[in-house]
Amino acid sequence: MAREINLVPDTKIDSIRSLKLRNLILFISIVIASASVFVSLMALIISGGQQAAIDGKKSTLEKFSAKIDEFGDLNDFLTIKDQLGNLIPITENKFLVSRLFNTLQTLLPTGDDTIKISELTIDLNEEVVRINFDAQADAGQEPYIDYNVLDSFKKSLPFMKYDYGNYVDRSGNNIPAYCMIETDSEGKVFSDSEKGIYAFWTIGAEGCDPTADATDPDHLDDKGTTDKYTTEEYNNQKVVRIWRKPQFKDWYKNTQNNTQPYMDLDGNISNVEHFNSMCITYKGELRGSSPIPVWTDSNKCELVAKNEDNSGPDFTITDSSNGRDSSDALVLRFSATLGLTPEVFKFANHHMLTVPPSGRINVTDSYVQVQNMFGERAEDCAEDDETCKVTNNGGTN
Repeated sequence: MAREINLVPDTKIDSIRSLKLRNLILFISIVIASASVFVSLMALIISGGQQAAIDGKKSTLEKFSAKIDEFGDLNDFLTIKDQLGNLIPITENKFLVSRLFNTLQTLLPTGDDTIKISELTIDLNEEVVRINFDAQADAGQEPYIDYNVLDSFKKSLPFMKYDYGNYVDRSGNNIPAYCMIETDSEGKVFSDSEKGIYAFWTIGAEGCDPTADATDPDHLDDKGTTDKYTTEEYNNQKVVRIWRKPQFKDWYKNTQNNTQPYMDLDGNISNVEHFNSMCITYKGELRGSSPIPVWTDSNKCELVAKNEDNSGPDFTITDSSNGRDSSDALVLRFSATLGLTPEVFKFANHHMLTVPPSGRINVTDSYVQVQNMFGERAEDCAEDDETCKVTNNGGTN
């Protein structure tokens, strides 16, 4: 049996182990140091590159800044740019105060019974447009019970309506409002005794045909004619007549035909230029075996606002008394406040109409003669005017 004899002392073995451990630690230290140097070198390179890029950008910005500083109208330009960005919301929130006169023309009674305004103020508000006015009611004939005129006026207020919307082409595209002519030179609406109100679409004017382009064969040619729409001439312009109210007899069809105007019993209209109302809806009903439907309409837009408890119109008479007008006629003087729906006055609501119960209709963006709506303030009853003070006028002493 072979035997091994270890002649190396224990101290020598420990020394060899320590030497190996030292070499291992030294190797690891060298590796770590090399990695640290590499990382530091890369950091310096990256930092230097970034600084060079920053310096380059800084130089470019300084050049541009110098050029901008040379632009003397910079502040004005920035101000104009900011204001242009606000045009759309400003326009959407704009109120057309001029619509008040047309609205009053609808509200005030006409005929033998009249109400004339002597003083008027208006308070524009997003919730209620409130008008305060002094006026005089005149029955125009014996027994001059002018309170009946005022009472009749008050009772008509809940039935006052308005209507607005957009005119559209045969494809349902909105026609710009500036492309529509709705009144004649005297401010009167265009109306047909049988078919109702209509307006003219200046289809040939620039930007007035929503679907027109260079390849559109249905758009107006050089001669101002088109196969798609029936045109006529108004004020030396080629125009298309568009009816405000549906032409039920001509448009209603049992089945839809893409080559003819179509309207179903729910009031949906297609393939014909027409008016899209935001207030009025139409509905047809077939009764019995008749193929001709009976049409009804419903208007949800009330011209006069509701009072606080929602029980009636926002109308309050603050004062009333007998008096005499400028022609010495016996009248009823009164002061009142009236709340109107703000939607009527918003510029963004196009093609506005006010509609009283009698069916008399006014276009509120048109010119109207306001002279007949206003008059001199009536005078109080004189001390010796017993006729003015009697109660058969509906007033009191």
